[in-house]
Amino acid sequence: MAGASRNRNTLDRAALRRLGVLALAGTASLVVLMLALSWAAGMTGGGNRAVSAVDGATRTVTGVLREEPPQLDSTLATDQISSMVLGHVMEGLLRYDEHGHLAPGVAERWEQDDLTITFGLRADARWSDGRPVTAHDFVFAWQTALDPANASEYAFILFPIRNATAINQGRLPVEELGANAIDDRTLAVQLERPTAYFDKLVAFTTYFPVRRDFYEATAGRYGADVDTLLYNGPFVITRWVHGAQLRLEKNPHYWDRERVRLDVLDFPYLTDDPNTVVNLFKDGQVAYANLSEQSLGDALRERWHIRRFMDGSVYFMEFNHRPDRVTRNRNLRLAIALALDSDELVNKVIKLPGYLPGRSLFPVWLPGIERSFREEFPAPVRQRDPEAARRHLALALQELGLERLPPIMLLTSDTPVSGKQAEYYQAVLRQTLDLEIRIDKQIFKQRLAKMSSGEFDIVLAGWGPDFADALTFGDLFSSWNMNNRGRYVNEALDREVKIAQDSLDPAVRMAAFAAIQQILFDDVVILPEYERGFVYVLDPRLKGLVRRAVGPDPDFTRAWIEEE
Repeated sequence: MAGASRNRNTLDRAALRRLGVLALAGTASLVVLMLALSWAAGMTGGGNRAVSAVDGATRTVTGVLREEPPQLDSTLATDQISSMVLGHVMEGLLRYDEHGHLAPGVAERWEQDDLTITFGLRADARWSDGRPVTAHDFVFAWQTALDPANASEYAFILFPIRNATAINQGRLPVEELGANAIDDRTLAVQLERPTAYFDKLVAFTTYFPVRRDFYEATAGRYGADVDTLLYNGPFVITRWVHGAQLRLEKNPHYWDRERVRLDVLDFPYLTDDPNTVVNLFKDGQVAYANLSEQSLGDALRERWHIRRFMDGSVYFMEFNHRPDRVTRNRNLRLAIALALDSDELVNKVIKLPGYLPGRSLFPVWLPGIERSFREEFPAPVRQRDPEAARRHLALALQELGLERLPPIMLLTSDTPVSGKQAEYYQAVLRQTLDLEIRIDKQIFKQRLAKMSSGEFDIVLAGWGPDFADALTFGDLFSSWNMNNRGRYVNEALDREVKIAQDSLDPAVRMAAFAAIQQILFDDVVILPEYERGFVYVLDPRLKGLVRRAVGPDPDFTRAWIEEE
């Protein structure tokens, strides 16, 4: 589980073992480097203390975004960057506090009676124009997300609400949703079924409120620019230069504004180049930086205080299961699986501290019944076997009626790590199976668009937790989930997802997740690559920054500046 306490730990030798860093040492020099890291972690330091990175006088923190947020309409947002920004400028009924626990947001109280949950909204919750946030704003937002005309890929996360599924399928009007504003400050939600995790869902982006009059006045451009967004969170966006800069300032109308201790979050840099980010940190231009294999050496030489963090996400090769794609064939997918090795990918190709080889869609941190899920239900293992891979390729060609496969399109992002992965797969699959892999490298927003439209045979994808329950991974490949980009359909998997959704018994739910894990393995739906971790550096004057697996990451809402 995510927690603020673990994120502040420095790297000692034991931590390096836990992160798998020492396992990366293929040479004596790398062993020396990792041992040095333990020594360096105890040193204090940071970037050049220029006021541009952390300015106590103006209470301004300057950071960097990997990409521009693709979508700031909370009813449509699907990605981590948009969710991070929205988590600072919007607030749902509940939110995550600095310790990773659910805490009151717009709702100051809530109670459940059988299948009805009633939320009491606080009187001082305000939009950034000073008007009250009401129960009607939540009803409208949820109806909008579920409306088939809106085509929200996250509509499924609202399905526990009564009639939500039928509305999203066009069988009922949106007005039939089981969410009703009893009055401006009372929201009653009727559930379709018992839902053990519903309180965790309402902290998620898709559950954020939207005010109808403002939304309709934007004429289809809601969330596209500064003047087409209305905010109810700790910050507001005051400057958005597309492709260049995003600036957030403290929201004077936020109900809990006294606890927000920063006035400005400025993101004048949009780059996913780790060396550029580290150089900005070194020059005192940004307050934090994730470290790459190369920049780790810079951090050691500068004697910076090095921190660690596992972000809870899993990355995998996802196959396109549509009827017009050769990757619909299980024997082909199995041939590719038998040709590859996630340990080799992580330890010899990516070589980044903190990464763990992929074994399952369900990451190691997820809780089970009494221990972790993966301890109680170990992931099935498939060893690399080139000869078996070639046998399955021959079966695939026979079943597809082909003498040779056409080029296979591998969709990936334009980040350095993705580039390494794609080139590794291209080389190994040519050498082992004589497959021609064509790499389609796209910027973040365009990759998401191609994933949604199915323009790939294989895509290098990933998934981070939306809420603190195994279902956030377990329902990803259900037939109704629009984030199932390869459109995999399996009735047995759907049944297990329904069991996990409907049951309140932890043992029954965990058994369902174990069955899902086995189906994904047996049918070669995906190939797990790695679980992502980071080592990073932080300006020592910035206190209270929270790195989390669930909720906005990084989270500045309770951070402050402490001049030394």
